Amino acid sequence: MPPTHAALICVALPGLAISTDQGQLTGRGLEGFYHAGRRMLSRCRLRVAGREPLAVQARMIAADRARFVGTVHASPDAGPDPDVVVERIRRADGTELIILHSAAPRPLRLPVEVALGTDLAELGAIASGSTGPELAASVHDSGLRWSCRTGDCTVTAHPPPADALASAGLLRWQLELPPGGRRSLELRVRQKGTGRVRTVGRRVRSPFAPAVATGDDPRVQPLLRTCVEDLHALLLRDPVNPTDTHLAAGAPWRCGPAPAEALAAARITLPLGTRLAVGTLRILARTQLGGPGRESGMIPGPRRDAGAHLPPGCTGTEATLLFPVLLAEARRWGLPERKAEELLPAAEHCLRWLRITVGDGVYLCDPQPGGPQRCEIQAYAHRAALLGADLLDAYGRPGASELRQWAQALRDAFGEDFWIEDPSGGRPAAARTRDGRLVPHLGAGAAHLLDTGLLGSGTLAPGLLDKARTEQLARLLGGTAADSGWGLRGLSATEAAYNPFGHRSGAVRIQETAVAVAGLAAAGHEREASGLLQGMLAAAEAFDYRLPEMFAGEPRTKGSDPVAHPAACRPAATAAAAGVLLLTALAGIRPDAPAKTVTLRPMRTAPLGEIVLTGLRLAGAPFSVRVGRIGLAMVEEAADGLQLGV
Repeated sequence: MPPTHAALICVALPGLAISTDQGQLTGRGLEGFYHAGRRMLSRCRLRVAGREPLAVQARMIAADRARFVGTVHASPDAGPDPDVVVERIRRADGTELIILHSAAPRPLRLPVEVALGTDLAELGAIASGSTGPELAASVHDSGLRWSCRTGDCTVTAHPPPADALASAGLLRWQLELPPGGRRSLELRVRQKGTGRVRTVGRRVRSPFAPAVATGDDPRVQPLLRTCVEDLHALLLRDPVNPTDTHLAAGAPWRCGPAPAEALAAARITLPLGTRLAVGTLRILARTQLGGPGRESGMIPGPRRDAGAHLPPGCTGTEATLLFPVLLAEARRWGLPERKAEELLPAAEHCLRWLRITVGDGVYLCDPQPGGPQRCEIQAYAHRAALLGADLLDAYGRPGASELRQWAQALRDAFGEDFWIEDPSGGRPAAARTRDGRLVPHLGAGAAHLLDTGLLGSGTLAPGLLDKARTEQLARLLGGTAADSGWGLRGLSATEAAYNPFGHRSGAVRIQETAVAVAGLAAAGHEREASGLLQGMLAAAEAFDYRLPEMFAGEPRTKGSDPVAHPAACRPAATAAAAGVLLLTALAGIRPDAPAKTVTLRPMRTAPLGEIVLTGLRLAGAPFSVRVGRIGLAMVEEAADGLQLGV
């Protein structure tokens, strides 16, 4: 796969623009403009006065835009200082604005040319290195056109070029620049017969509240702003019901539907409102499997690599267990009752699948049938049972007591079957195999044992670990083997097969780190939570606040930066959503909109000093909270009638 770690990726799905820091699109690697997974333009090389601009700066200016600055010596007697500045604004919607600024003391007549080319290749073919040659161009209107059996593309220019040479793929201009003057050119990349790429995030009402974070730590504001921008850029619209939106997993590799990631991201962005949650639930309810088979009730999803010690897991299992959890918690955040009732049958099907699949046993295997009993899947299943039972009781539906009885049996057995005693205090096993053998490796998946879910009255569901073992897990997650200093490693550095770049065997994964921070804080282990939080904020700053889905688990040392993973999606839905969770965990917001209460359990140590979160959404109204420097929280804005719980 071509590396992405140094690329500037402009995203506004279904559009992408991928560039290097040189600004030129050369046709190598992933470079180009994309629409719906097809590369519309692979080459766009600019020459001014017969030479390529010297690249001096490249940066993202928004989730969907990048700015490149270059310089040119246009006058032979200009000396060491360049006299033309070339600015390029590249957008994910297929437009590029080229602006030439003159600093010369006399008028300039500049020849400008743009060399264009494309292979109209699919992203999958580019990733596997199986693209074909560039296609032949033809002159079309004020630009060029390419076509093949599977697609077509045009590039038009404004103002129109003086010359368009199809055989060389060239557009040429002669531009007059007065002293201190500027001229601009705009290129528009389009599929034949279509207008401007209509990006999803700009066509639908935003599902996210206009939240703002401020406070003593200057990093909180750009982190929240960038995370929400990236979430907007990854929005997808359902073709069946265009008012429903959900999130793609990440760019550039996973721009299509990914049920487990979409549900996880919707869940941890509930403080920004419930519209994304309801859209995601509706879309996935339409994919739910029916019929009499053992998969009836499942939300289908692909297999996912689980690292060196376990076979691939089924993301459909994860999605099926997340569905009732998201519905139950969205209701606590203020999802209207009629919308929750509409989705209740699909949640019941998920819960029925859980009970039928477990049968007379205690544990849920993944994948089905006969796969290992994974630690984190037991945590997902236990949470789904308890929150699902809560949901069923709320609507007078049967089955709640059976789910609670099974969850109790799982708690009773888990401590015996999944805990490995050792002189250091023990640890949870990563999994049990079919023959009962324990897989002892400590990984970031153990953080999900801390994420128990939200019940009524601001209380958290009980977890699979007792207080003493939760304390031991906190020590393990806060230790240097698991905590790289930048975040939580996917596999502890002392384990066999540890690989700092292994996406399930040592790389830092943003979602699991945020889950650990929130879970540790909720359990009262604020020292360990604060260490992971500070590391994550430092990593976010190093990545210009656009967090990748993962990065290398190399240890943090004085003066070092986190090391990028060459194949990580950036932006990624769960990573962008994790930024929201990291900040809201500081306030410990536990809502119960049906009961018209909200409880606050802030981090008493106030690791970031004072923080103010304004413009969140709770019970259908704006919600703002302030956490002071001594760890006391105060509601500053809330829905009428919302009471502060004890």
